[in-house]
Amino acid sequence: MSELSLLQSTLKSHLPWHGARLNFLAQLLIALFRVKTVNLVEIATAFIGQAQHESHYKRLQRFFRHFEVDATLVAKAVVALMDFSSQWVLCFDRTQWQFGQTTHNVLMLAVAHQGVAFPLLWVLLPKRGNSNTDERIDLVAQLLKLFPRKQIAYLTADREFVGRAWIKYLLKQPVPFRIRIRQSDCLSNGRGQAIKARVLFADLPPEQMRVLPKRRRLWGYWVYVAALRLKDGQLLVVVSSNSAETAIAEYAKRWEIETLFGCLKRRGFELESTHLMDAVRLSKLLAVLTLALCWAHRTGEWLAQLKPLKFKKHGRKAKSVFRYGFDYLRQIMLNLSQRQAAFRTALVFLSLYVECGASSIELLHLSRDAWIAGRMNLVLS
Repeated sequence: MSELSLLQSTLKSHLPWHGARLNFLAQLLIALFRVKTVNLVEIATAFIGQAQHESHYKRLQRFFRHFEVDATLVAKAVVALMDFSSQWVLCFDRTQWQFGQTTHNVLMLAVAHQGVAFPLLWVLLPKRGNSNTDERIDLVAQLLKLFPRKQIAYLTADREFVGRAWIKYLLKQPVPFRIRIRQSDCLSNGRGQAIKARVLFADLPPEQMRVLPKRRRLWGYWVYVAALRLKDGQLLVVVSSNSAETAIAEYAKRWEIETLFGCLKRRGFELESTHLMDAVRLSKLLAVLTLALCWAHRTGEWLAQLKPLKFKKHGRKAKSVFRYGFDYLRQIMLNLSQRQAAFRTALVFLSLYVECGASSIELLHLSRDAWIAGRMNLVLS
């Protein structure tokens, strides 16, 4: 079975699409790793087969113009692929960029995992600037329909995601949260008076944290409050629905969605180089990139077990786990005929089944981790 057919067969376990669509997706994933950009003209040059470049380009256009991608299937595929072992830390954030006169504004809900957030749901906002409460509530409501509420540890978000109706909704569900508020937002001071956060913590020294012992009222609702004075003098105030002692540290998980945006953009697939202007088509592209992201990160996790990443003098890793896997997969895709065994090994990170040569290794009775451990022993020996 060819590498393309193997990948197509593997993807079928997550996406019940027609064979021709799965074949196209397999082609697209391989091409994405080869060219390291989402520009369709460049992707078309990396498609496998005898067809002309123009034919591949038209095929790409037809896919993004006509084929419907079920967002719920993609979200479930992410959960299956990444195997989030504990309760989820949800990250809410937004990224925005310009292409000519078109503004791409993506509101995203993702799960933090090992330094990167993995997209579950997103919406392309038909405007510039901040999201509104209804748009946020809609995404969370979609998530709660797909996955059990008990799966969520807490939701974290920055100062953009505040407001009375939003806090009311999260408390009512309930969805635990760790949300940064603005310095100008008013909290009760313990004597029934409303006072701005920057005044309440005016005496907090740099690099010092303070946890208020009792809940305070924010927009009429009781929340726990913790604050940290950053080294540069800025004040970080985090409100929480059910905890204060660890709120600052838990809020820090929000930065993993910033890492995600970096992986999708400059450190990975150059998302901002897309010439797609239609929101529906861009959403389909994000779905494809999400699958590629998961594959790259899972591969990077495996590689890091084989050969741990080195640390630079400043204490950070020489490259991220995502980039470790991304570069490895790219090497494979650029040399498929010479890297067939490595390609078959990498397929295990996309499914619970992987085919090797003429035989099929079923992982139904063997955990993926156990299978991977076996492959590691083979490589190390």
